[in-house]
Amino acid sequence: MKLLIATLLFCSLLLSSSFLEPATAYEDSSYCGKKCSDRCSVAGVKDRCLKYCGICCEECKCVPSGTYGNKHECPCYRDKINNKGKPKCP
Repeated sequence: MKLLIATLLFCSLLLSSSFLEPATAYEDSSYCGKKCSDRCSVAGVKDRCLKYCGICCEECKCVPSGTYGNKHECPCYRDKINNKGKPKCP
């Protein structure tokens, strides 16, 4: 009887943790989507801006305000560089 209760408790913990993880990921991606949409609203090549902004946001968990500049607000975003040594994040 104790083994059955312990097994049920363990299974319920596993199931509850699997439901919490996707909800957190969804919140992060919607945050990044909104912030990057604002950041790239006046970009010349919008799809590329959204792609790289999304990558940087997922890694750094922040996006500078405005459509250009203000990178001091997010040092991780500011300091990311591509393989050519140029800024990766728009």
